[in-house]
Order: sequence, then C-alpha cells, then structure tokens
Amino acid sequence: MGKRKIVKRILTDDDCCGVDMDTIKEELRGHGIELDDLCGDTLPEGAKVKVVCISPNVKSSVDELGKAPRDNVLMVRIDEETNRMLDAWVEAGAVKSRSQAAALFIREGLKVRSSELEQLREALEQVDEARDNLRRKAREVFGETTDEPESPR
Repeated sequence: MGKRKIVKRILTDDDCCGVDMDTIKEELRGHGIELDDLCGDTLPEGAKVKVVCISPNVKSSVDELGKAPRDNVLMVRIDEETNRMLDAWVEAGAVKSRSQAAALFIREGLKVRSSELEQLREALEQVDEARDNLRRKAREVFGETTDEPESPR
C-alpha cells in the first residue's frame, strides 16, 4: 500500500468564523491539490484526494450533545462503511457510543444545510397558509361542518 500524503489545515478560534477559502486553496495548491476540481458530489477521474469540510467546533458540539437530553429515538439503516466510521469515533474516545456519533453527525449535517432547510420550512409554511385559506374558502362555500379534517402532519 502506497504512502498517503495528508494535508491538514488547522483553524484557530480567530479564523473559524471567517475562513479565507482562497488561503486554504492556495495552501492546498502548494501541495499539488486543486480544490476546485475536488468539490462536489463526484471526484474527477483518477482523483486520490477527497476534501471534507467539517465544523471547526466539533468538540463543542460533542460537549453540547453530552449535556442535552436525547429523548427521541430514530432508527436508521446505515451501510458497513458508515458503521465503521462511527465505530472509529467511539474507539478514539471522541464520543461514547455509535448512537452519540450518529446524533452528532446528523446535527452537524443539519447545521451545514441550514439555509436549504430554512427554504423548505418557508415552503411548508406557505403550504400550511394555502391549506388554511382553502379551509376558510370551503367554509364560506359550504358553511360550517361539524367534522374538522385531520391535519396531515
């Protein structure tokens, strides 16, 4: 097995909120890695590097998980590779269990996609408003009914 060259950029508290991606790209370019070619869902043919961005405050997220009650149970099916990755976090002592690791990555993933999720929330609010308007209109047309329809949510 050939040696792998690992390039690591450690973000300090001073620059975690205003990461200068140009500086990071330049640093990677100095190691022969073109970040622009490696972003997205698919890697270019023959690529041997995958760039993964994580929150610079994963430790604080782990600490938050330890303090907050996790009362909701969610069952998910994962592939073997994901299972091994979760186990690695447990074995390294970063989290107490696979359940905590999964909760951490779900939380971090939701943070990363917060703007898209906000757009979906706004769209759902519009759907709810349209449904309410439809019910009001139906009451105007048909009069009051004794049975309220069940909410789909």
